[in-house]
Amino acid sequence: MNQYVFENIADQAPDRFTVLEECYDPVSRAQLMRTGVGPGWRCLEVGGGGGSMGAWLADAVGSTGQVVVTDVEPGRMHDLRHRENVQVWRHDITHDPLPEGEFDLVHARLVLLHLPQREDVLPRLVRALRPGGYLLLEDFDCGHVPVLAAPGQSEAALFERVHEALMDQLRAAGADPLWGRKLFAALTAGGLDGVSATTYAEAWRGGETGVRLHHANTEQLRARLHARHVTEEDLQAFWALLQDRRFAVASYPLISARGRLPVGRPEARS
Repeated sequence: MNQYVFENIADQAPDRFTVLEECYDPVSRAQLMRTGVGPGWRCLEVGGGGGSMGAWLADAVGSTGQVVVTDVEPGRMHDLRHRENVQVWRHDITHDPLPEGEFDLVHARLVLLHLPQREDVLPRLVRALRPGGYLLLEDFDCGHVPVLAAPGQSEAALFERVHEALMDQLRAAGADPLWGRKLFAALTAGGLDGVSATTYAEAWRGGETGVRLHHANTEQLRARLHARHVTEEDLQAFWALLQDRRFAVASYPLISARGRLPVGRPEARS
């Protein structure tokens, strides 16, 4: 059963996708380029969301390559369906069949963090790789989101209280807000070679693109936050703070970890 609290069909999803694309797509593209992805590659993009990374991969692999983009709710990826080298699948990575030994590159951003079955899903992604193929996983470490500036201590405390209530909702749905910091160890334990990881973060100032992610997330979970003793007055003050130029908060650190399936070892064969 899908327990992802930020469903793609929600009204707030387009704004969330816009923020993630503007703030994190350049980071993800740079990480993907480090794998050497290029013409003729066959790639799997898990949790395609708005489709921006699937589109970039389709351009990278060209007419001789192929990109499979999956999502439990793929309705936001209409533009991808017109590309001859892209397949869009309605697919739940936790239990739907997945080809094995087929992909030169598997990429998932902000997917495993939300899945209670993340430790079962990761081996499935590894088995989907061809020998020598790359797995690139990117997830947030939501445990390091300090307020960098605020009009006063009460405003900083408000942000921290509302944000922690949001994290409580994620944990209640089986998410691991700290999963990003565990990726390096998880890929190493998964038998991949050359595992490496980098972390990207920046300051998000009030009124800028990044803080809209906090608005979209809290607006979508409004009723659940009320149940966690976050009042409507609290939320209105929180949203006003996000527009205040005197406010700044560290972005969610995006940890990008990649490794390569060994060639010629027994575990590299399906």
